[in-house]
Amino acid sequence: MRTENKHQKKTIIPNGEKYITSEGFSAIKNGIKNNGSDVGTKVIKPRWLRAKFPAGIGFSFVRQTVKNHKLSTVCEESMCPNIGECWNHGTATFMIMGSVCTRACRFCAVDTGNPNGWLDKKEPSNIAQAVKLMKLSYVVITSVDRDDLDDGGAKHFSDCIHSIKKENSSVGVEALTPDFEGVTSNIKIVLESGLDVFAQNIETVERLTHLVRDPRAGYQQTINVLTYAKQHKPNILTKTSLMLGLGETHSEIIQTMDDLRDANVDVLTIGQYLSPTKNHLKIERFVPPDEFENYRQEGLKRGFLEVVAGPLVRSSYRADKVLHKNNVGLGID
Repeated sequence: MRTENKHQKKTIIPNGEKYITSEGFSAIKNGIKNNGSDVGTKVIKPRWLRAKFPAGIGFSFVRQTVKNHKLSTVCEESMCPNIGECWNHGTATFMIMGSVCTRACRFCAVDTGNPNGWLDKKEPSNIAQAVKLMKLSYVVITSVDRDDLDDGGAKHFSDCIHSIKKENSSVGVEALTPDFEGVTSNIKIVLESGLDVFAQNIETVERLTHLVRDPRAGYQQTINVLTYAKQHKPNILTKTSLMLGLGETHSEIIQTMDDLRDANVDVLTIGQYLSPTKNHLKIERFVPPDEFENYRQEGLKRGFLEVVAGPLVRSSYRADKVLHKNNVGLGID
């Protein structure tokens, strides 16, 4: 077992290998153990999936700010292809409660393990200072699942949002949360934090959920979480995200849209699934851009306030611009 020591030069840990974090608990790199799939034919991506190499002044500034405040971003941990574009625009999606998740979804590159109750008590203050330093008018906060905590991390999530709003009440905050195992009292804690947008990702169609997501997650559980959020706080926006290319059918995608609209979800993002490592689920199909546009139109016809669909779209991709451009409901400059 390898050890990651924050006082030494960072060790490169192979995909799927177990290691000891700087906080002293074990985790699996990129979430899925090595299953022997690290050999074989390299997948050739179509031209429309080629993202720009991350570089530039804005990129360097965001990276240094995140490092200085000892923060994690989902941009890095999930290997997001849009990291260069978003960071060069001065935006980032902060990932709170550490970078080790208690769940092991088969599409996700985040490390998995049991943090045994560990939390960084300075994180709410640090994240608020980073948002202030970056002069953000809109920020997305997400987190790993923390099933090791009694409230799933709901209070810590709320504390981070309160801290951001205390520094600048005009900052728009989007919370992309875990499902909190469907416990409404914990969901309520986050909903009462002063957030503007509540998001919980459906990820895939109902038939594929057991294959794609951790067994503790569930299609109907996510629907229930989103339904409760809108019922409890009708004035906030609710949002979710769907990945394509995992073997879903057209009719299943349409049914998922209908289920989400029945839950009064306002905003839907749809993107191409990309395997983060060869240990993860294989890509069944590359969906062309025109098909994404067709799904966008299908979603708008069903009453979503906005549908953002495209091969490189991710749940928090340029979230501030999407809501402002389409006048969805936030008065953000």
